[in-house]
Amino acid sequence: MSNEASLARRSLEPYSLGTKLRDLRTRKRLTLSRLATETGLSTALLSKLETDRMIPTLPTLAIISRVFGVGLSHFFQESRRHSLSITRKAHLETGSAWHDAVRRIPLLPPLKSPALAAEVIELAGDGSPYSPTPGNCITCLVYVIDGQLGLESDGTKEVLAAGDCAFIESEASFVWRAAGKTTCRLLTVAPGAHSAPQ
Repeated sequence: MSNEASLARRSLEPYSLGTKLRDLRTRKRLTLSRLATETGLSTALLSKLETDRMIPTLPTLAIISRVFGVGLSHFFQESRRHSLSITRKAHLETGSAWHDAVRRIPLLPPLKSPALAAEVIELAGDGSPYSPTPGNCITCLVYVIDGQLGLESDGTKEVLAAGDCAFIESEASFVWRAAGKTTCRLLTVAPGAHSAPQ
């Protein structure tokens, strides 16, 4: 494959042309051979287009568009926002000792304006305090994975054990700390920048 063809293929990948072609055909409940009959194109060519083994020409897309009653813009609209981020267990486990009082492991990719912020937080078993959002209001869901979590706010003290969950929505400042001598691991989920009130 030439560099030019390779560049064209990479440039067209975000538009998912093959997937859009296949979706149009299956929504109309057409087989490849029936679509071939209606367009005058070969089933082999249509198969290559649907599986992204061949880049369609504009005249070919125009022929297919007429059969489905869509314009060429259908194929070149930006795809819907779609993101999949996987954090494997191995990424969450520490292979070596860590020496900070708090270890934060983000569970989401670095997005410009995510709808959520999720992370695993490990609090050292030395009782060091941690303020999730010093001086700001907080809205989050906290799930204790391991250990015990001490929550302190405005004279209120609570201890959550492994498996306990808390929803916090408060303008008061909070202090979190491992309540025992062992590390406390938490999963936190909070609204991200995308969903923050304007």
